[in-house]
Order: sequence, then C-alpha cells, then structure tokens
Amino acid sequence: MFLRTLTVLGAAVFLAACSTTYSDMGVGGGVTASAVTNDVYRISSRGNGFTDRTTIQDYSLLKAAETTLAAGKTHFVILSGTDTTRVSTQRTSGTMYTSVYGNTAYSTYTPGTTYDIVKPGEDLMIRVLNVGARQQAPANAFNAQEVFNAINPRVQRPKS
Repeated sequence: MFLRTLTVLGAAVFLAACSTTYSDMGVGGGVTASAVTNDVYRISSRGNGFTDRTTIQDYSLLKAAETTLAAGKTHFVILSGTDTTRVSTQRTSGTMYTSVYGNTAYSTYTPGTTYDIVKPGEDLMIRVLNVGARQQAPANAFNAQEVFNAINPRVQRPKS
C-alpha cells in the first residue's frame, strides 16, 4: 500500500511539472498561427490537464502580438474567439484490504475516485493592421508591441 501511494505521489509531482509551455503545437498542447488571408490569421492555443485557462489566454494574445509584428504591422483586432476547452472524466479503481485474525476475516473497501480533467483551449481570428503615428487606432485594436511587452516576460517557455 505504501509503495502504491509513493508511486501515485511521484507521478503527480512529475505531471505537475508538465503544464503546457509556450511553444509550437504538439501532443501536450501549444500555440500556432496560420494565415487565412493577407491580413487575417487564426491563432489556436491548447493546454493539457495541468494548464490554467489564463495561461492559454496569455498564449493566444502573445501569439497574436508576435504574428502582427512579424507581418510588419502595429496593431491587431480580435474578430472572433472560440472556447475550445475539452473536459474528460476519469475514474481510479477502488481497493480492498482483508486482515485475518484467528477464524475471522475483516475487510476494508476504499472506493475509487472520479475526477474531471480540463484541457483549456482557445481559437482567435485576428486582423492585423498598421496605425500611423498620427492616426487614431480603432477602439477595439490592441497595440502589438505593448501586448508583447506585457505578456512575454511571464510565459513559460520550453527549457533547452
């Protein structure tokens, strides 16, 4: 019983270190941008069961800012957003322990546990645009450099 508890605890510690990092889309999640037209892009962000929802929002906004700057533009507008979060339910098995004292057996049953695994996700459609120094940006436009400067320092990147 102790070995089983130790194994489960070790697995939990290992998996806790496995939250999705800011990287290209892979098996454990990530973020990607793909062009739809010359100035419209789809930003897709996916996390695993150890990734917080706000982390995925940060990843989406950071990728939108990076995509805007890479396109040589200054601002982006979010045209639409879709929550692509997935939830799955898992169940652990129960355990039975029996002790025998003389002619009597005593059994203890511990039922399994049911839990949800939430894998956050988000898709954004953005339009990138240039706003000149003397122009007024649209009210719903994000300054890409400001978004990049605010979010980039707090994202978790893969260790090399």
